[in-house]
Order: sequence, then C-alpha cells, then structure tokens
Amino acid sequence: MPLTADEAFQRYQQELPRIKEAVEATETHLIHSTTRKGITCEVTSRPKEVSSFKTKIYRKRYSDPWKQITDKAGIRVIVPHRGLLDPALQVVKECLDVVRVEDDREDPHHVDRLRYPRLHVQAIMVGGTADPDGVPYECEIQLRTEAVDLWSRMSHKLLYKPGVEPPADVSRSLYRLIALVELYDLEVERGVKAMAEHPTLAHGNRLLSAAEQLYRTFTDHPYSRDLSHETVGVLSETIDDETAYGEQLLEFTERFRERLEQAYADYGPTSAHFLKHGRYLLASQPESLIIFERLHNARFRLKSTWRRSELPETMLTDMAQIWGTGL
Repeated sequence: MPLTADEAFQRYQQELPRIKEAVEATETHLIHSTTRKGITCEVTSRPKEVSSFKTKIYRKRYSDPWKQITDKAGIRVIVPHRGLLDPALQVVKECLDVVRVEDDREDPHHVDRLRYPRLHVQAIMVGGTADPDGVPYECEIQLRTEAVDLWSRMSHKLLYKPGVEPPADVSRSLYRLIALVELYDLEVERGVKAMAEHPTLAHGNRLLSAAEQLYRTFTDHPYSRDLSHETVGVLSETIDDETAYGEQLLEFTERFRERLEQAYADYGPTSAHFLKHGRYLLASQPESLIIFERLHNARFRLKSTWRRSELPETMLTDMAQIWGTGL
C-alpha cells in the first residue's frame, strides 16, 4: 500500500542518515573511478533537503510519494568542457548500476531553443543500502560543464522563485547567455586540445594532471601552480615514460592510500606542522604524490636529479622524512 504524504515525509526523516552515508560512498566511488580513467572533474553529492522533499510532495501531488520521488539524493559531476561529458558518462555507466539515462543533447527539439540540454543519470547507489521495503536506494547524477553549472546555479536563483513569475526580459536575458555558455565550452575544449598536442606545453602537464586528480581524493586545498610546474619539471627527468606513468602513480596511490592519508593529515596543508611552522611545503602540493612514489621506487635517481636542479635540497629531505626514507 502506498505511503501517504505524511508517512513518506516521516520515513524520509528517519532514513536520511542512511541515504547520506550511501550517497557519500557513491561520490567517493565516482571520484576514484573518474580518476582511474584520467578524467578531470569535480564530484559533489548531497541528500535532498528535508524541506525540499516535503515541498516536492506538496507541489507534485504524488499518489505514491515515497516511490515517485527518485532523487532522494543527488550527485553532480562537473567537467571543464563538454568534450569530457561523454567520457564521464561512460565511467558512470561502467561503475554503477544505471536505471536510465536522460540525454537531451541530440534532441532536435532543443536546436532552436535557448536552454541547456540535460544530461542526467538515474543509478543505484553503491553499498547495497535499501529502504524499509527492500528497494535499493537510487540517486540522480547530473553531468555538466563548469560553464553550464555556473549558469544553472545563477539562473535557478533568479528564475525559480515559488509563486513569482520573472519579467520576460529578465528570463530572455538569462536564456540568451546559453549561447555564450556554448561558445565558452567550445573555446575551452579547443584550447585544451591545442595544449595537449603542443610538444612543449604537453611536457610535464600530463604528469601534473595525473597527480592533481589523485591528490584531490585526499584534499581540495588550493596550491601553488607555479611551484608545481617548477617541481614537476625536475620530477619528469626521473620518469622514462610519462604516458604510462599515470597508471603507475594510480597503483601506488591505491596501494599506500592509508599511509598517504596519514602523511597528509600530519604534514599536509591543514596540519599543525604546516600551519605553525610553514614547513613541509611540498606536502601541500599535488606533485607530492610523485615525490612519494619516486622516493619509494627510484630514490637515488630522484636524489641525483634534484641535486642538479635549483630547488632547495631541504624540500626533498623534508619529504623523505615524511615518507620515512633516508637519502
């Protein structure tokens, strides 16, 4: 028998902690899966707000609200440009049990409309968490570019006010921005492709990109890109095959994840060591993962290469101390 609106609301409040735990586990799973595939993206998640759940029941007049509200939790996968939407979508399909995909990008009805095309995936959350009826919990995954996400969040605040119809000129102005969003995405995609193909610019960028994606699974703290490029330039001299190194770094990170988590907790950007003394600077940088890996697998080569560079030797000895390796 379907739950009434009040019963569904009460159940949601009771189940919210389990739903939150499940969607956070799914978020972590997606972060690791996209990182393994080398896809740069931001993954965030949250369960539906209690007030939003109740409001949706009221607005939609569902006959069976508990079953019909399928977005009890949501995840956003934000990629830098639209060229990464399909690779990200493929990862979602491979790592989760997909219920359905809503992809409006090729819908001919959207060609002459100033609206961004939806790309949503309904999927079962990881971990096997189920509701009191034994039905596995699902989440709605939205895949967007950074530009579309910015437009969506901004327009939602202005256009979707309950009981208020925005002026036509305001609505039209906001929808006209979609043309600029599309142009922005195209230019970013073109620029990224050009940099990837440029022989000089590509050198080292591949290493930093691989390290940055993995580093973000430990912390999203900002870092110095200038220092990263300077350091990676030295580290690249210790690596024979940059193309294959991404997989090697991933395997190292997964093998020593607990040890790395402890290292960043003790010496990373939010640690007492760093905040009080400003020491262990490289532990607050994504290239620290490459340094740890090189200290573990090629420390003598790293040591000799570092000494020939202009980087302070204390930076490397500090990292060796963190990793528990003598130089």
